[in-house]
Amino acid sequence: MPEAARPRPWLVLAICCMSLLIVSLDITILNVALPAVRRDLHTSVSGLQWTVDAYTLVLASFLMLSGSTADRIGRRRVFRIGLIVFTGASLLCSLAPGLGWLIAARMLQAVGGSMLNPVAMSIITNTFTDSRRRARAIGVWSGVVGISMAAGPIIGGALVESAGWRAVFWINVPIGLAALFLTGRYIPESRAARARRADPLGQLLVIVLLAALTYAIIESPDHGWTSPLVLGCTAAALAALLALLWHEPRRTDPLIDLRFFRSAPFAGATVIAIGAFAALGGFLFLTSLYLQDVRGLDPLHAGLFMLPMAVMSLLTAPLSGRMVASRGPRTPLLLAGTALSASAVLQALGYSTHLPTWLLVLAFLLFGTGFGLVNAPITNTAVSGMPRSQAGVAAAVASTSRQVGQSLGVAVIGALVAGAAHTDPATFTATARTAWWIIAGCGAAVLVTGTLTSGRWARATAERTAERLAAEEAGEGTRETKETVDA
Repeated sequence: MPEAARPRPWLVLAICCMSLLIVSLDITILNVALPAVRRDLHTSVSGLQWTVDAYTLVLASFLMLSGSTADRIGRRRVFRIGLIVFTGASLLCSLAPGLGWLIAARMLQAVGGSMLNPVAMSIITNTFTDSRRRARAIGVWSGVVGISMAAGPIIGGALVESAGWRAVFWINVPIGLAALFLTGRYIPESRAARARRADPLGQLLVIVLLAALTYAIIESPDHGWTSPLVLGCTAAALAALLALLWHEPRRTDPLIDLRFFRSAPFAGATVIAIGAFAALGGFLFLTSLYLQDVRGLDPLHAGLFMLPMAVMSLLTAPLSGRMVASRGPRTPLLLAGTALSASAVLQALGYSTHLPTWLLVLAFLLFGTGFGLVNAPITNTAVSGMPRSQAGVAAAVASTSRQVGQSLGVAVIGALVAGAAHTDPATFTATARTAWWIIAGCGAAVLVTGTLTSGRWARATAERTAERLAAEEAGEGTRETKETVDA
């Protein structure tokens, strides 16, 4: 169907952005509430890590399955199911009587969340077929992340101060219900021309890989890196990775289509997403503890303190979308990597209990600038050049990379500061300096990878990959048609 005939494409974009809003708000709001959760549920730093990572791990594990399932049975159908599950699970999170119940409800929430963002991106990709309009739409989409980052800490702080940490999950309910109603009325159904078959073994291997790796990192401070439990989890993660690399190329419809990674920009976008979101996960986790436990701010003022970062992300995300549309992804990626690294280096050099406010605000402004610039090139590179029939899978790989990065950021940074979290503030800030150097390394990875995968050679690999995928897909379609006729 030509784009002009599509019903209200910008309204479709707005509805899809509502799903991104509640998922993104959930991340920033919860981080402000973490100290209150720790006090109320009497949990450790590792408990807080699991409150965040239980969600991101399940989300990362099922994003690709949700994307391919939506391509197969209908994107609007899967999107609506995701809204129902996510909204209901948010209500369950607010009612959790203990840490275990909260983690379980967060995992259910993630199952619903896995059906939202990658499927919404697939809907957008199939709605905006012109590359320039799609880049602008993705810029708006990325701007919603900035809005959630701007509003999330303030709304979360106000809710925690006035009604307790459970209230941070309530905001998802009215937005989710409104999105559900509007989806039924205005979003057209769409699906891939050829249904992709399920890959249960690949799905199981992805779950084992992510869960075992994250468990080993989070639990290592308590058990030690040489404990049988941690070593066993590490071995299980390595075995799952090797099995995944062996299994996926042998399937006609793999869960992870490794052919995508022949494109240097696509592979680079995956690495950049992991690095940028690892930086974000570590930044939010570390900053929430620092502002409230070290500087003694209440949740509302801690949220206000993070506002410069959020505002810059809000302002630069649409600008990044326009830059990608007019000049390509190289410039925003280089600027993003530089800003993220500079922000972390400033804090690594001067982090203390009495870090000057102006220096902290400058670091937050730089981080928000970098994070706002990085999202549009990641998403646009992931879906551009790929067959539209596999838009859901391609978008899901990018979204999975984001969640994997955030999980690893929280796991690594949390494991690093776990032993110092209950000691005096000076010990915590001394340990946190190392964490900031790690975050600076993530920013440097964005800078270097963006440089290497956005030049002429990289674009040539993307063109060859797109041509090869299109030819292979056409050949498969011809073969299936012949088999149907013969039968």
